[in-house]
Amino acid sequence: MIRQKKKYSSPQRPFDKVRIDEENILREKYGLKNKKEIWKADASIGRIRNLAKQLITASEEDKNAFIERMKARGFEVENIAEVLALDKEDWLKRRLQTILLTKGLTTTPKQARQLIAHKHVSIGNQIVNVPSYMVTLDEENLVKLNIVLKVNQKTSKEEEIKKEILDKEQTDEEFAEESKEDDKVSEENSEEASESEEVVDNEDADSPNEENVEQSSEDIKEESPVDDVEDNKTKEKNEEVKE
Repeated sequence: MIRQKKKYSSPQRPFDKVRIDEENILREKYGLKNKKEIWKADASIGRIRNLAKQLITASEEDKNAFIERMKARGFEVENIAEVLALDKEDWLKRRLQTILLTKGLTTTPKQARQLIAHKHVSIGNQIVNVPSYMVTLDEENLVKLNIVLKVNQKTSKEEEIKKEILDKEQTDEEFAEESKEDDKVSEENSEEASESEEVVDNEDADSPNEENVEQSSEDIKEESPVDDVEDNKTKEKNEEVKE
């Protein structure tokens, strides 16, 4: 097996602080595994610029064909000058890992890299497990996830404050409604209690006492003329018998 030649070149100054800081930012921004991916992107853009330099003196047809090929690959260029102005970050934006993030299918670049490595991402019907795969313009709409993710949308501080205020107002309204219901229930209970007391008082007033009943019965006995008549009849009979 023939050993492949390295497609990138390492920096000539390995301890350049400005370059190291820039590469650290790019690594975090695009979720790269190591800095070799940045060097590969820089080398690929360098090859494209070399081709554009060779086409400066070429015919317009060759230039237009080259520009069309660059547009098909996803680079937003209109002429050779814009091709020469491309940098490594333009290359990193066309990686499959970055496309997943820009389309909103994932929340972080590291999450996108993990899903690609675990074969949860496909382009059309083809599963792709290479995070550095360069997505063309036609393939960009075919990128999809084979699993469903619960994406939590980030809210700003203003929205959080508004949500807290609305929740507080809602709880206050619910508390006020509950207090009104409690007041109604207490009023109904008090009315029922008062009605029951009135009924008891009326019953007490209508029902006669035992003493009054006895007195009335004695009065009736004393005042009843029937007893007097019977006594007179018995006396008359006794007198007739004596005679």
